[in-house]
Amino acid sequence: MAGGHRLLLENARQVVMVCGRGERFLARDALRSLAVLEGASLVVGTDGLIKAIGPADAIQKMFSEERFEERIDCSGKCILPGLVDAHTHPVWAGERVHEFAMKLAGATYMDIHRAGGGINFTVEHTRQASEEELFCSFQERLQRMMRAGTTLVECKSGYGLNLETELKMLRVIERARRQLPIGISATYCGAHSVPKGKTAPEAADEIINSHLPKLKELGRSGEIHVDNIDVFCEKGVFDLSSTRRILQSGKEMGLQINFHGDELHPMKAAELGAELGAQAISHLEEVSDEGIVAMAMARCSAVLLPTTAYMLRLKQPRARKMLDEGVIVALGSDFNPNAYCFSMPVVMHLACVNMRMSMPEALAAATINAAYALGKSHTHGSLEVGKQGDLIIINSSRWEHLIYQFGGHHELIEYVVAKGKVIYKK
Repeated sequence: MAGGHRLLLENARQVVMVCGRGERFLARDALRSLAVLEGASLVVGTDGLIKAIGPADAIQKMFSEERFEERIDCSGKCILPGLVDAHTHPVWAGERVHEFAMKLAGATYMDIHRAGGGINFTVEHTRQASEEELFCSFQERLQRMMRAGTTLVECKSGYGLNLETELKMLRVIERARRQLPIGISATYCGAHSVPKGKTAPEAADEIINSHLPKLKELGRSGEIHVDNIDVFCEKGVFDLSSTRRILQSGKEMGLQINFHGDELHPMKAAELGAELGAQAISHLEEVSDEGIVAMAMARCSAVLLPTTAYMLRLKQPRARKMLDEGVIVALGSDFNPNAYCFSMPVVMHLACVNMRMSMPEALAAATINAAYALGKSHTHGSLEVGKQGDLIIINSSRWEHLIYQFGGHHELIEYVVAKGKVIYKK
């Protein structure tokens, strides 16, 4: 099939490009109106990249002689970019459903943490689990994310807290990156919690002197590919100076800085991230006004996690203030045993209702801006010629239904496509 094409999507009611001019992110006024084509078609080549988007009749003329591996009639339907989930913890063993009951009864996150629950509970179970067990549950979770429209996901380690288990988690992530059609951005998060019997500076020393050199070695040999470095910068976990040392060491190794900051207490994490040239900072429920300004200036994206604030009954991150100040706002599901949500459509809905984002702001935050937070917005996050053919087709006449129909995404999403190949069909 020399010169053939992989996929033709014909006659869509709407094609939501999100960006139309190669923007790497959308902020301020650019979020008011996303690029949307009415009555359009889209072509993906055999290399998995988008070859053409435009009015249906023009595309039909241009490709009348061409052959396609697959054609899909999208009459009355909408095509959107594949969703990007900018923050997840999807590799772990040991359910924490019992903790949900404790939280509902009034226990705080730190109460549970101090009682040996939370991260510590998951660490114990993850250390005991085999690599195969972890891979099987991880694969199932990724498939559930794909069915909800996610085609690129950030995946963290961080339930090992020792080198052996962190590497086991990263190997599981690497295996999925190679074997599954979903795109993965891998994050080393060995500084997710301070191991029992250690202080934060001691834990930081071990990460810098032992974990990171090993990751560098495995990266060079091509065994494990890691994109980002993460630290849980929080009172009673990693203080600002330990956080700085770890992030700086990761950056010197070529990792993108993408860390947890200002979640439960104001820590000046946003200011630190802006100073270090962080690609992204997550949570930010307690971010300072100065931190918001610093992030906007540094083009450091804010990955907001509406599920976490909702489930832990925390105050919501100040999305409106961030947007008004020109911060690049992205969204993530924070999927983990504490916030068990696979669905970016649900995350977008919560962002609109609880964080007062508009629907175009939420969609941009779950596509182009989430891709930017992972350093991948040149290839992902919008439907533009030359970008990867990752997209979803929904059965409705307007794209907003994906956000408006709370929890209705399973009925709406008819196809999920990665690199021009259908990876899920309802």
